[in-house]
Amino acid sequence: MNSGLNKLGDIGLVAFDVDGVFTDGRINISDDGVETKAFHTQDGYGVRQLIKAGIAVAVISGRKSGAVEKRMAELAVPHVVLGCPDKVAAMNKLAAALDVAITNCAYVGDDMPDLPLLEHVGFSVAVANAVPALLEKCDYVTRKPGGFGAVREVCDLVITARGSADQ
Repeated sequence: MNSGLNKLGDIGLVAFDVDGVFTDGRINISDDGVETKAFHTQDGYGVRQLIKAGIAVAVISGRKSGAVEKRMAELAVPHVVLGCPDKVAAMNKLAAALDVAITNCAYVGDDMPDLPLLEHVGFSVAVANAVPALLEKCDYVTRKPGGFGAVREVCDLVITARGSADQ
């Protein structure tokens, strides 16, 4: 845990789960069936900074959500894969299209559906409130929980490492 930070300087693609990572994991559904989610503004700034630094950003989620589509469009996240039954295949396809080796990809997750992809990428991240099985297996565990700055923490780590690698 938190042992693989030396891998960060070569990261060319950072992908995130959504529920429990960009959000606190709760899904709010109104009486008329409208789903809402809360996103942290600091996470959004971090994502924009990653993109500005030339690091590819993606969202790979098992659920479809209009709220996620809207938020990712606002952040100009170019690679959004929702309703994804096979996250490893989605990451392989994306990495190949971007010509980024899987060893230079990072993924951030919080629950068991994320485990196969976390074990597949070069740098795995669990948010602080992830299930214990992920906390034990990831290269890094955020200090902040999902929905409360964990995404920003990862973005800052990657940008800082990239800056150090470029110097």
